[in-house]
Amino acid sequence: AEIQHCLVNAGDVGCGVFECFENNSCEIRGLHEICMTFLHNAGKFDAQGKSFIKDALKCKAHALRHKFSCISRKCPAIKEMVFQLQRECYLKHDLCSAAKENVQVIVEMIHFKDLLQHEPYVDLVNILLTCGEEVKKAITRSVQAQCEQNWGSLCSILSFCTSAVHGDAVQGAEKKVGEGSRAGAGRGDMVAHADPEHRESSRAAKGERGPKGHSNARPKAGGHGPKGAQGILDRAEELSDFSDIRR
Repeated sequence: AEIQHCLVNAGDVGCGVFECFENNSCEIRGLHEICMTFLHNAGKFDAQGKSFIKDALKCKAHALRHKFSCISRKCPAIKEMVFQLQRECYLKHDLCSAAKENVQVIVEMIHFKDLLQHEPYVDLVNILLTCGEEVKKAITRSVQAQCEQNWGSLCSILSFCTSAVHGDAVQGAEKKVGEGSRAGAGRGDMVAHADPEHRESSRAAKGERGPKGHSNARPKAGGHGPKGAQGILDRAEELSDFSDIRR
């Protein structure tokens, strides 16, 4: 009810609609800040970027106002609607094209601390990481640098741990594929990632008990580092656990 009342009284211009989703029991924080960040940096964008900001913010505000009355008032349903509408508006008005032509401005808008606090912000960055290698690399470098500036060597430690987790996950998937079709030459390449030296030492330790030792071989963890959105999200989630220490 409080969100609905706020939406009715929010103006059509500016970021008022987005503020309605923050000062309530659901506390979907980040929408208002994203809006303000885009508006404050609009002058740095080219014509296409300016058009995107105007159309995307208008799209989000209009959709939130008109669709809110049609959904459940429970917080999970509200949050899902917010994230879905945000993604739809970004894609509809071609966020990626604007980002590719304004890479530096986009990078300057992304702050590491916001990835730890605001879900809509993480959602925006996730979409940006699908906008081609140039955008992805620029954002990744910036976020990693900010992480190291704020958390120091802790970022490197968590990066290693995340790499190990992803390595185990990939190794497990390769193992299942290998066991399902060992005779297929095309599938054989996926099992070949196992470290030869590790495989030989494993066979020696087990007294050359046969080919079963191959399925237990593990690839080197460093070879499967975090990539794209998942890597940043993993680090952000892990680092958020340490936020109380910083306070």
